[in-house]
Amino acid sequence: MKRIFYPIICFCIVILFGSCTVPTVLQIPQIIKNEPVDNYKYVYVTPTKELTSSYGEIINSLGYTVSKSVNPQDVISGILINKGYIILPELDSAIAEETLVVTYGESGRRYVSSGYTIEVTIQFISAKTHKLVCSCTAEGQGSTEADDIREAITRALRDF
Repeated sequence: MKRIFYPIICFCIVILFGSCTVPTVLQIPQIIKNEPVDNYKYVYVTPTKELTSSYGEIINSLGYTVSKSVNPQDVISGILINKGYIILPELDSAIAEETLVVTYGESGRRYVSSGYTIEVTIQFISAKTHKLVCSCTAEGQGSTEADDIREAITRALRDF
């Protein structure tokens, strides 16, 4: 009885632990503030292009795909509006002293056991002096690249 029971238990333990995936631990967002952002009231977010990504699966001989899109400018604008900033459609020299110019870029990709993460960096530049006021960097991971970017932007601006 013991000879049959132990291999079955060992097999079940191997299957149980083998089927568990290790969750990806995202790096802590990095925020560098060179001066207080409280002095600024207006924001101009530079235009970005929309990214569309998709994934697919086959289940019981039936396939399907899911397509998702993200425009980083829209995500950044929405978060900053929620934080009380006024989004400008264009730069205005009359209020340059109170205006931040926001730029976005993908700054890295890190391969992990469950795929990869995308890192983004968002810069806040004084419209008057053209000096870097603040920089935020974070990474995200989701089911598509659009999800990765949306999560990375949200994480980067969470404590801004």
